[in-house]
Amino acid sequence: MTDRIASDHPSVETVRSTCTETATGVKLEVPADDRSAFPTDEVVRIVLEGTERFARVERALTGEDLAIPGIYDTPDLARDPSGGTDRLAEWTATQEVPAGGSVLIDVVEPEFLYGVRAPGETTYYDAHEPPSGSLSEIAKNLEDQ
Repeated sequence: MTDRIASDHPSVETVRSTCTETATGVKLEVPADDRSAFPTDEVVRIVLEGTERFARVERALTGEDLAIPGIYDTPDLARDPSGGTDRLAEWTATQEVPAGGSVLIDVVEPEFLYGVRAPGETTYYDAHEPPSGSLSEIAKNLEDQ
């Protein structure tokens, strides 16, 4: 049985990001002060409304900030979103998060599992450890083929 962990648990770091409109939808901007909690230019797992999805964490065009330009159903779509549905855009519309509004990103397992939620909400995550380095490399190689 998998343990569940609440977003307000002391082991979960929460980062406040800003929702910003783009030409194609929305993105989450992560302040430079919090960039150490995220891998750069990597695909990570993100829980959105209880469903595990995937996002690519990218360097912002200017400055030291990071950005999450969308959340997708598969790692491949996170790498190349053409033809995919951006679940982040859907979620921000449903939650009525305005441009410039805050979105909380929970660091459940650094460089592996994150969660996205609206301020004031409590969410529960399935706590599981990331695969060992060798297993994650094998999985990445299989995804790339």
